[in-house]
Amino acid sequence: MHKIKYQVLVLSALLFSAVSHAQVKFRAIAPGETQEGLRMVHTPHLAAEPAAGNNRHQLFVMIPGTNGKAADFRTIDSCFAAMGYYVITPDYVNTVITTACSKSEDSTCFDHFRQEIMFGTAVSDKVEVDSANSLVNRVTKLLVYLAVQDKGWREFVHKGKVQWDKVIAGGHSQGAGHAAYFGKQFRLRGVLMFSGPQDYLQYFNAPAHWQREQGRTPVNRYYAFLHTGDPFNYQYQVADVSAVSHQAVTDTTMVQPGMPVRPGKSILVTDVDRKDKHGSTLGTEFTAVWKYMISSATSH
Repeated sequence: MHKIKYQVLVLSALLFSAVSHAQVKFRAIAPGETQEGLRMVHTPHLAAEPAAGNNRHQLFVMIPGTNGKAADFRTIDSCFAAMGYYVITPDYVNTVITTACSKSEDSTCFDHFRQEIMFGTAVSDKVEVDSANSLVNRVTKLLVYLAVQDKGWREFVHKGKVQWDKVIAGGHSQGAGHAAYFGKQFRLRGVLMFSGPQDYLQYFNAPAHWQREQGRTPVNRYYAFLHTGDPFNYQYQVADVSAVSHQAVTDTTMVQPGMPVRPGKSILVTDVDRKDKHGSTLGTEFTAVWKYMISSATSH
């Protein structure tokens, strides 16, 4: 019975994806097209816009994890675009795994790791990213490029600057931490974290300091989706998410494919049996969970 139910869910997800691809307009843009000198790390940036008549006038930025390619996120981008969001997945410098800082005796290791990738400031000994290839600049130049090409994108850029109040930052694994870091630096519409962050300092037995800082995005706009069997340590992830959203008492709720999400919860977890538990939060059988997360984050 459970196997039949799962097969139905998978078929529904595939049909949803097929419909989404038919309605959504995709573009692949090489970083060098948006600014001279920007190198391609893996694949071109990916941009998707919603079908006509289904426009929420909000932008979802989906950030891949370590060595994640923008091209691999076409399916999840389709799902969010089908919900009415403009979507971009940037190609960026993500070749160093976040957990390089996990056992560091430097309490600022994660802080500097995030700062250099995000802004290109030379503060980390783990990564080497200049300001031009920083995540913020790559996202900005991509949106400026898209705004020139198509007027539909123009509401997200003003005088060369991103209109962050219309942006929902999301990310998987390392990207989850970047999404949360975006929320600390800018006042966003919302933040969605999938299977992350991983910024737990084992030597200090505490989440990295940047996660506990007062950010510009209100804490009730942060939502996370985790797997209890994640090999990157579920308990550390929960501690990180709790620090990011300033929750004194961790309050999680279990979700499963095909089941409604209980409202009022911001840390969603699953124990679904998958070989790739770390990647399971990106499975299209959880589309209803994604919808709950983004609609809840943007309702505040």
